[in-house]
Amino acid sequence: MRYQSRRAFLKELGLSTAVLPLVMHLPSLGFAADRAIRKQRLIVMFSPNGIVPKTYWPDEVGDKFELKEIMQPLKAYQDQMLVIKGVADRVRGDGDSHMRGMSCLLTGIELLPGNIQGGSHTPAGWASGQSVDQEIKRFLQSQPETHTRFGSLEFGVNVPHRADPWTRMVYAGSNKPIAPIDDPYQMFEKIYGQMKDRKSLASILDNVREDLKKVRTKLSREDKQLLEEHETYVRQMEQELKAGQEQKLSIEVPVQEVGVKNDNDHMPVTSKMQIDLMVNSLANDMARVATLQYTNSVGQARMKWLGIEDGHHGLSHKPDSDKDAQEKLTKINKWFCEQLAYLVQKLDKTPEPNGEGTLLDNTLVVWTNELGKGNSHTLNDVPLVLVGKGLDFKMGRSLQFKMVPHNRFLMSLAHGMGHHVKTFGNPNFCGDGILSELT
Repeated sequence: MRYQSRRAFLKELGLSTAVLPLVMHLPSLGFAADRAIRKQRLIVMFSPNGIVPKTYWPDEVGDKFELKEIMQPLKAYQDQMLVIKGVADRVRGDGDSHMRGMSCLLTGIELLPGNIQGGSHTPAGWASGQSVDQEIKRFLQSQPETHTRFGSLEFGVNVPHRADPWTRMVYAGSNKPIAPIDDPYQMFEKIYGQMKDRKSLASILDNVREDLKKVRTKLSREDKQLLEEHETYVRQMEQELKAGQEQKLSIEVPVQEVGVKNDNDHMPVTSKMQIDLMVNSLANDMARVATLQYTNSVGQARMKWLGIEDGHHGLSHKPDSDKDAQEKLTKINKWFCEQLAYLVQKLDKTPEPNGEGTLLDNTLVVWTNELGKGNSHTLNDVPLVLVGKGLDFKMGRSLQFKMVPHNRFLMSLAHGMGHHVKTFGNPNFCGDGILSELT
C-alpha cells in the first residue's frame, strides 16, 4: 500500500499524529522514498554590532569569488555557500538603528510605540509582528507530516537577562518577544528533561497503541516484525509510567561538560555545548527551525580568549582609520565565523536519520547581523551568509543587489521551506516578491 502523503495516511486510517514517528519509515507504507516528506530545516545564527566590510565582503560576483579573512573558516564549504550583499533593512519608525536592526531583523516590520529610549532617536517598544522563523514554525506545526515536538528551539550564548528590543530578535507575534535560552544546562533540561505531565503522556500512549493495531493490516510480514518492536516499546513506556519511573528516551543525548559557568569568559565552551545540543535535537526531529543568538545588539562581550580586552560594541564605534580596532573587530567576527563553521561541520558529519546524506543536505544555516557596519549604524548591506542545501538555493556564489528590502529575503526563506507567503512584515517592502536570483 502506497500513500501520497502522511496526511492522506492519517485521514484514511483515522490515526493520531503521535503514531507517525513509529511507522513513517516502514517500507510497506511507501513513506521512506517520498520526497514530499523531506525534513527541511532552517537555522538562523546572529552575531552583533556589524562587520568589517573590507575583511568580510568578497570583491567578486558569481561562482569565482575569494573569501576574505573573516570568512576563511568556511573555506571547505565555499561550494555550499551563498554570500549576499546589497540587502537592506528598510524598516524605519521609532527606535534607534540597533533596536530596529535587532527587532526588525527577522520580523521586517516597525517597532511599536514605547518608552525604551535608545541612542539619539525616539523611544520605542517591541516589534509589531512575528519573526519569519516563527511564521515558518507555525506553518510546519499546522501539518501532521511536518509537526515536531517543539517546532522551533531558541538557543543563546551570553545573552543578557534584561529584556528590550536590543536583546530580542525572535517574536511569536506583535509585542510577543521570545527569549533565547542561553544556559546549556537549562536547554538540556528543556529538550531531554523528565516529562512532567504523565497523565497527558499516558493518554497519548493509549492512542498510539490503538493506532498501531489499525496499521497492522496494511503491513508486510517483515514490517509487522518492526511493528511488534514498536508495540513492545509502547508497552515498556506504559509500564514505566505505572511504576512512577522517569521517562526513558530512545535517543542518544550529548555528554555535557559539568560545572561550566554561563558567563563571558566561558563563551567558547557554552557555544560548543549549545551547538552540540542543537544538532542533536534536529537529528532527533524535535524541531525543524532553530535560532542561535550570540550576545545581543550593542553587546559588550570581551573576547579575552582572542587577546582582546575591549568591549565588542565599544570597538565597533571606532573609526575605520583606527587600524588596531579594525584588526580586533576582524578577529571577533572571524571567531563568530568559526562557530558557524563548527555548526556546519557538525551538521555535515551527522547522517540523516532514516534517510540519505547528512543533516547539512537538508538544512540551511543563515548567519546575519543587525547592522551592516557598526560605526555608521547603517541598516544597508545587512550581512548575509548562507550555508547548506536545505532550501535548494543555488549555492557556491557571491551575489550583489542594490538596496533590496530584506523583507523579500525573509519571504524567500519561507518559500524555500514550502510556505508560499504573499508578503511578510511590512507589505510595502514586498511588492517585487521573493529573490528569484537565489534559485
